[in-house]
Amino acid sequence: MMSDKNKDDKSNIHISISDGMPIEKALRKFKRMCDNYGIVKEYRKRESYCKPSVKLKEKLEAAEKRRKKAITKNTRFGKKI
Repeated sequence: MMSDKNKDDKSNIHISISDGMPIEKALRKFKRMCDNYGIVKEYRKRESYCKPSVKLKEKLEAAEKRRKKAITKNTRFGKKI
């Protein structure tokens, strides 16, 4: 069975800082760990609520945009003389 301490280790970021470590280096380490854990991405996702129907519409529009971009890229460079 998992103890409470192990649960906290997975959900929180802990950084060990030695006495001689500069604060700038510790901040860079913290930011890197936040990026690796996806904290900023999750925060931005939760910033505002978006209805499921709107999410689906945006997803379909993005797929259509990617498809059009791929088609124009292939036709533009596909023909050679």
